[in-house]
Amino acid sequence: MQSTAAFSLCPSFPLLKSRRLSHHHSPNNPRFDISSSSRHHDLSVSPNVVSVPSVPRRSWRFCSPDLPRRSWSCVPLFSPSPESRRFETKAAAVPESAGEGEQSGGLVKTLELALLFALWILFNIYFNIYNKQVLKAFQVPMTVSLAQFAVGSVLVMFMWTFNLYQRPKLSGAQLAVILPLAVVHTLGNLFTNMSLGKVAVSFTHTIKAMEPFFSVLLSAMFLGESPTPWIVGSLVPIVGGVALASVTEASFNWAGFWSAMASNLTNQSRNVLSKKVMVKKEESLDNINLFSIITIMSFFLMAPVTFFTEGIKFTPAAIQSAGLNLKHIYMKSLLAALCFHAYQQVSYMILQRVSPVSHSVGNCVKRVVVIVSSVIFFRTPVSPVNALGTGIALAGVFLYSRVKRLKPKPKAA
Repeated sequence: MQSTAAFSLCPSFPLLKSRRLSHHHSPNNPRFDISSSSRHHDLSVSPNVVSVPSVPRRSWRFCSPDLPRRSWSCVPLFSPSPESRRFETKAAAVPESAGEGEQSGGLVKTLELALLFALWILFNIYFNIYNKQVLKAFQVPMTVSLAQFAVGSVLVMFMWTFNLYQRPKLSGAQLAVILPLAVVHTLGNLFTNMSLGKVAVSFTHTIKAMEPFFSVLLSAMFLGESPTPWIVGSLVPIVGGVALASVTEASFNWAGFWSAMASNLTNQSRNVLSKKVMVKKEESLDNINLFSIITIMSFFLMAPVTFFTEGIKFTPAAIQSAGLNLKHIYMKSLLAALCFHAYQQVSYMILQRVSPVSHSVGNCVKRVVVIVSSVIFFRTPVSPVNALGTGIALAGVFLYSRVKRLKPKPKAA
């Protein structure tokens, strides 16, 4: 509602007709006028009107022509100033800008997640390539695993020391619960390195595609979770594809095969233990800190076993006595350890942002890329039947990750 008339007394109001303000004195006395002491103001003062000099000139009105006239209706109608109009315009634009902010924020999160998936796959590819080169020339899987845990522990301590990530506060009870997870984590990585030292990278990852089979088996045995018919059906192509690829694998040997199977067993045991024994997490103990603690524990678990079985084989003298290039071995080992810790950390970062089902789908895609890239890099001979078996197994893994989200129908009472 706007009013454009100037500030004035409404002439139609009978109670506000102009009068003379005078005292009971003679006409020669000066008139009583409030503005007599403030004639220096710019307001023109009529002798019949009480003026208030402190009121600035604005668009004010006591009555509006649009309203019916009453005997007394002196409610001022304000005409909004340009400042108030600008405020109303900005206030009305807030929801629209907030919606645009939400859309841009969603786009940023999507791009960030895509970058994490790309880094996860990239670090995994380089880890397998560098790790295979080291294990092929220097067949000491325990020493290589210890070096990877050592580099990871140094990175974790650096991260905590310089406050790059919040250091967790743990109790003795929590450390006791995390210890079994560290044990199976250590064994899982050790068996993977043993398999990579014996067979081709592509064959190791083909066997490791059977992880869903062990997950279902261990969950049924220790958690009492009965698999749905859809899940059981998805396991058939996984087992059949791995069997077909194993029969036709050129680099097949039983040591590499059983090492990869043991890696599946230990890695999935870690997942089952995580579900069975719930760690009471504090605010700072998230997935990244949990993995960091497991890495440090794995180093201390691996060190004495390595020294008593393989000895100290990573010294310059031991490497040169084996006829190996010291710089080549150290550089490849360091890069493999950095990529190992990097892809594990990124994996946990992704797990914080997506559901476990989406994470397993990404893991399936990652395994396909790793197999293909290792075949191309190492020029691994692959027969058509072997490629078919690998493809069937990976298709079964993808199917398993999709049907895992299907919830069984509740039984009617």
